[in-house]
Amino acid sequence: MIAGTSIGALVGGCYLAGKLDELESFARSLTMRRIAGLLDFAIGGGGLFGGLRLTRRMQEHLQDMTIEGLDRPFVAVATEVNSGHEVWIGQGSLITAIRASYALPGIFEPIKCNNRTLVDGALVNPVPVSVCRAYEQPLVVAVNLHYDLYGRSAVIKHNASVLPMETSKRQPVPEDGNPRLGMTGVMVQAFNIIQDRISRARLAGDPPDLALHPKLNDIGLSEFHRAGEAIDRGYHETKAKLSELKRLQDVMIR
Repeated sequence: MIAGTSIGALVGGCYLAGKLDELESFARSLTMRRIAGLLDFAIGGGGLFGGLRLTRRMQEHLQDMTIEGLDRPFVAVATEVNSGHEVWIGQGSLITAIRASYALPGIFEPIKCNNRTLVDGALVNPVPVSVCRAYEQPLVVAVNLHYDLYGRSAVIKHNASVLPMETSKRQPVPEDGNPRLGMTGVMVQAFNIIQDRISRARLAGDPPDLALHPKLNDIGLSEFHRAGEAIDRGYHETKAKLSELKRLQDVMIR
């Protein structure tokens, strides 16, 4: 089976639907201009973008596909906004399940499905090892995209000094030389931190049999135009762990 959260739900769902090559070709073709053309601003909605243009692209390949129609079990993890519940979508429309799982809060509009308002599952379970365990899978391989994003995330004892102020805009002047983050940048960075902390906590209590950790710390969450780099790094990480994957396969056969 495959359990996926956010981008993992998209990749896992496309793989089981036999559309992974089409997804890779699409991802590698993305440029900043093409990305801008796919984003539809949603004025007054629950996110900056409605996601309908992206949905139309998915419909070209996944139209009318259901999770039950896949050749193996598939679960997309989402989060219910009103209750905070972790939602496992294992039946119904494949496109709806994928959209709900990657509906990043504040960026994409939430998906309303069967009287539930669903957003990105990474808020509750970024690396869903627990889903595979609940389905009684004997061996679980996890892909963790945030492993090296913040290192060990140390606790720092800090001194709250008086902030220097600009005379015109009356905003703090950055002292570290880093550019100020805009609203979207702050939201994305905060979401990265949440995913990193939750992943570490949940994987410590329910570790996989093998984990793949592609080195992606320099690729931002919104830098889709660098998808080719991310795919290549994932490929090399998997090649490096190939002997371990074969060992697990032998264990399963026995």
